Amino acid sequence: MKLKNNLFLGSILSLFTVFGVQGKVVLPSILSDNMVLQQQSEVKLWGTAAAGSTVTVTPGWGGSYTAKAGEGGEWEVKPPTPKAGGPYSIEFSDGETTTLNNVLIGEVWLCSGQSNMVMTLSGFTNPVQPVNKAEEILQSATSATPIRVFTLRRIRSKTEMNDCTGSWGEHTDRTLRKTSAVAYFFAKDLYERLGIPVGIIVSAWGGTPIEAWISPKTLSDFKEIDLSHLTNDKNINAQRACVLYNGMIAPLRKLCIKGAIWYQGENNRFNPSLYERLMPALVKDWRNVWQQGEFPFYYVQIAPYDYEPDKQQDRSGAALREAQLHSMSKIPNSGMAVTLDIGEKTNIHPAEKEKVGQRLAAWALSKTYGIEGISCSGPVYKTFEVSGDKISLNFETSSKLRIIDMEPGIFEIAGADKVFYPAKAEVSEKGKDVIVFADEVKNPVAVRYGYKNYVKGCLFDSEGLPASSFRTDNW
Repeated sequence: MKLKNNLFLGSILSLFTVFGVQGKVVLPSILSDNMVLQQQSEVKLWGTAAAGSTVTVTPGWGGSYTAKAGEGGEWEVKPPTPKAGGPYSIEFSDGETTTLNNVLIGEVWLCSGQSNMVMTLSGFTNPVQPVNKAEEILQSATSATPIRVFTLRRIRSKTEMNDCTGSWGEHTDRTLRKTSAVAYFFAKDLYERLGIPVGIIVSAWGGTPIEAWISPKTLSDFKEIDLSHLTNDKNINAQRACVLYNGMIAPLRKLCIKGAIWYQGENNRFNPSLYERLMPALVKDWRNVWQQGEFPFYYVQIAPYDYEPDKQQDRSGAALREAQLHSMSKIPNSGMAVTLDIGEKTNIHPAEKEKVGQRLAAWALSKTYGIEGISCSGPVYKTFEVSGDKISLNFETSSKLRIIDMEPGIFEIAGADKVFYPAKAEVSEKGKDVIVFADEVKNPVAVRYGYKNYVKGCLFDSEGLPASSFRTDNW
């Protein structure tokens, strides 16, 4: 039934485009009242009109731009935008005028992933899974706050779509209840620190793998991924490769954005080595599609969760976190928000979404906007050194290390026999190293930290940012 609905939606969008070619200017859904356009950029404004007609675009901040509609009715102009501000109106005319109102100029970010990005400020039901501090946000929401939200309707497609379904919403209780909590807290921090409008575009679908969000062109290099469903007549679901890129990313490719945030990975935990190749490929893919250079890409390392409580040796979640950790060094202009301290053992959707959004925003504020004094990365493991019956772990960190409320077994140490034992750990006097040891291991060769599906992170820097789980071995 869902497939029929999506096919029906695609038919309506196609008819809508056809009718637009025959008369009045028609704009894609992403260009609508209440939208945010990227400041100080050459943005694209596009749509359809009668073939051969001249379309004049007049932005409220000044200037006038014309384009001739092609044989298929498509037209496009590229007006420069001023510094952040507004609201403005934009007029589009081919003899008959269409006007967009209440348009702001500011910072625009794409927010994508699976269910932890989908999770709204209203939380999830069945079972009830709330978001901390959400009610406080919702009760104080006012449209005067210049944060705007566009949430795409979920749609999968075998071919690239040119339009999507959704509308821009103002900062009201009604809009925010349906808004991604992570994306909102990210936008809230940006607005509060930058003092300018922020627009977030949420394109996310729960329970989906990374390959669903990558283009066919890029995935054609991955021979282990089947793309036959794109050309046959079989039904597709949201887990299939490319279908969400086609339906929920491709329609946005003309919109100028500042960068992207990403929260996904749970559905790829059984093949972390492939994920480690796919994640840099996704980022390169999107950057190629947008043609805006290496725009910033900040992502969330999946939170600890007890995926297989009956399988004590299961480390699939830890292995996926490791793949995400390694990806940070492979993706230029990227950063990872670690969540090792805020996972929930029996809830894959942790309630502490505010810290996730804040940690993503810290990366953007520090690295993208150049605000000094903001710490964005927790300690990152670098090297280790064996000294007698102890192993010293060295970290890349701008501040001193701290161990807080260490639970038994979060640090593990092993000898050449590859048998790991719960270990003791203490921070060195200089605060840059962690010394690990255990009575059972006299000649240690390897250490692991938090390398389990569920743990409660205990290693932080003095700014309160956690270290990722890691291991020194490759066993």
